[in-house]
Amino acid sequence: MAEAGIEPSVGSKDDSYDNALAETINGLYKAEVIHRRGPWKTKQAVELATLQWVAWFNHHRLMGPLGYVPPAEFEANYHRQRAGQAATV
Repeated sequence: MAEAGIEPSVGSKDDSYDNALAETINGLYKAEVIHRRGPWKTKQAVELATLQWVAWFNHHRLMGPLGYVPPAEFEANYHRQRAGQAATV
C-alpha cells in the first residue's frame, strides 16, 4: 500500500466507532473484484474496476431487505417521500 501512496485506514475497535458495515462492504469488494479479477496490470485498471463495481453495487444490485430494489433507488424514493410529507405539513 505504501508503494502506491495509500495509507491504511485507522480506527478504534470494540466501541461505537468500529465500523463493521464498512468492513463487510470492503470484504465483498475484495472478494468480488480484487481477488476474482486479478492479477492487475495497472493501478488504472483497478480504479476502473472499482468505479464499475461501486456503480453496480449502488444502482443495480437488488437488496431483499429493501424490497428488491437497488440501494440508490430506495434512497431516492425515501427522500421523495420525505419531501412529499414535508410539503403536506
